[in-house]
Amino acid sequence: MATAAMAAVASSRAFLRPHRLLLLPHTHPLRRRFSATAAPVSTAASAGVVDVLRERGLVEATTSEALAAARPGELKVYCGFDPTAESLHLGNLLGLVALSWFRRCGHTAVALVGGATGRVGDPSGKSAERPELDVAAVEANSDAIRSLVAQILSRVPEPAHHSQSGKNEQPLVNSAADSSARMGSFVILDNYDWWKDITLLDFLKEVGRFARVGTMIAKESVKKRLASEDGMSYTEFTYQLLQGYDFLHMFKNMGVNVQIGGSDQWGNITAGTELIRKILQVEGAHGLTFPLLLKSDGTKFGKTEDGAIWLSSKMLSPYKFYQYFFAVPDIDVIRFIKILTFLSLDEIQELEESMKKPGYVPNTVQKRLAEEVTRFVHGEEGLVEALKATEALRPGAQTQLDAQTIEGIADDVPSCSLAYDQVLNSPLVDLAVSTGLLASKSAVKRLIKQGGLYLNNIRIDSEDKLVEEGDIVDGKVLLLSAGKKNKMVVRIS
Repeated sequence: MATAAMAAVASSRAFLRPHRLLLLPHTHPLRRRFSATAAPVSTAASAGVVDVLRERGLVEATTSEALAAARPGELKVYCGFDPTAESLHLGNLLGLVALSWFRRCGHTAVALVGGATGRVGDPSGKSAERPELDVAAVEANSDAIRSLVAQILSRVPEPAHHSQSGKNEQPLVNSAADSSARMGSFVILDNYDWWKDITLLDFLKEVGRFARVGTMIAKESVKKRLASEDGMSYTEFTYQLLQGYDFLHMFKNMGVNVQIGGSDQWGNITAGTELIRKILQVEGAHGLTFPLLLKSDGTKFGKTEDGAIWLSSKMLSPYKFYQYFFAVPDIDVIRFIKILTFLSLDEIQELEESMKKPGYVPNTVQKRLAEEVTRFVHGEEGLVEALKATEALRPGAQTQLDAQTIEGIADDVPSCSLAYDQVLNSPLVDLAVSTGLLASKSAVKRLIKQGGLYLNNIRIDSEDKLVEEGDIVDGKVLLLSAGKKNKMVVRIS
C-alpha cells in the first residue's frame, strides 16, 4: 500500500502499484464488447475539458479543481448506463455528450453498461423501487444499449479549426498533427464481467467494512427515500457501494480516474472516490456531475404524454425524434444547443443574435438544433430520413407522397384501418369524423372554410369532396391533416 505521505503526491496512475485486494483479481479476463481506438494523443497544450464543459453549462459540481488542469491523454473518464430498458432515453444523452467532449479534448471515454447493477436498480431520483427485471431481459437490454452507445460515440465530430459554417472555431488542442491524433479513444464495458465472480462474503469483508452507515444514510438520494411512504429496501441501499466499487475496480485495473454523471449521481460518485481513498490509500480519483436536462419551467426535458424520448430508432423513429427538437420553445433552444451539440460558441452566439433580428423565420434555430442532435444520435441516414418525412408530410408541400413515406410515420401519429369500400367515394367530411381526426362534421366544415384541411398534403376547398380512387396513395393509404400538426394515417384493407 502507498503510505499517507506518498498518497499526497501520488499521481492518477498510482493504481498501477500492486495492492492485495480479494475483489480485484489481476488475472480475470475482461471482455470488451466494443471499442474504438484513435492514434496517440498529442501532448500539446489544450483548452481544459472542464473549462469547455463549464462554458456550455455542462458542469454542476466537481470533487476537485485538479481536473481543470488535466492535459490531453491524462484522463480516463467513465459514465454508467443501467440497462433498465431496451434503449437509452434523452436524459442519458447528456452523459454521451459529456463523454464525447472528453474525447474531443484528447482523453479516453469509457461507457459502462450496468449488466450487474441493472439487476438491483439505482434509487437516485426515484420515489419507489424499480420493477425487477429477469436475467434474460437485462442481458437483452445490455446488448441493445452496448450497440446503441457504440454507434453514437463513433459519431463524435472531430475537433477542427473551422466550424461547418466556415467560422473560426477555437481549437481544442493546439497541435499541427492531423485531427485523428487529437481525438481520444472510447471503450464500452459491462460491470457484470467482474461482479459475476464476487461473493457476498467477499463484498462484505473487502468493501462493506470500509463503508460508514451514517455517511451512506446522509446521501440525498437515500434521505429522500427513507422519508417516503415506501421507504427503501436493503438492496437499493447497497447500490451506492456497488457503483462505488465499479469505480474502484476500474481505477485499479484499468486506470479509469474520473466518473461523471447527472447531478443526482453525486452521492454514488463520491461513494466511489471515498472507497478508492480508503481501500487503496491513494489520491487521484475524481468526480464530475452535470445538470439534469430540464426545461425553463423546471420540468424534465425528454418526458412527453406518450412517454420517454428514446434514442433507439427501434423505439422512436428519427422523424419523431427530430420533430421533438424542432418544437423546442424559443426560451430553451439556445441553452439546448450549447448543451447537446458540438457547434462552436461563436456560431451559437450568431444563432442567438439572429433570433432578435427583423425578418427572422420562426423555428430556424430549432431546425439547426434538431438537425445536429438527430445526426449525432441517428447518423446521417437517420437525419436524411427525418428531413425527407418532415418535408413530405408538410401540409401544402409539393413533394410527391408514396405509401412507404406515409407508413414510415404511422407509428408516430394516430392511425386507423378501413375497408376499401368504406373509403372509396366516401365524403371526406364524414371520413374526417369517422377516423377521429376531428370531433364533428361542423368542425370539419369550419376547418375547410379556414383552409386547414388537407388530403395527402393537398388543401381541400370543398365540403362536397369525395375520396376518389386516385386519392388512395398506391392503393394502400391516405393521409389526413387538420392544420400543420394533427394528422391521421388511414390504412386501406
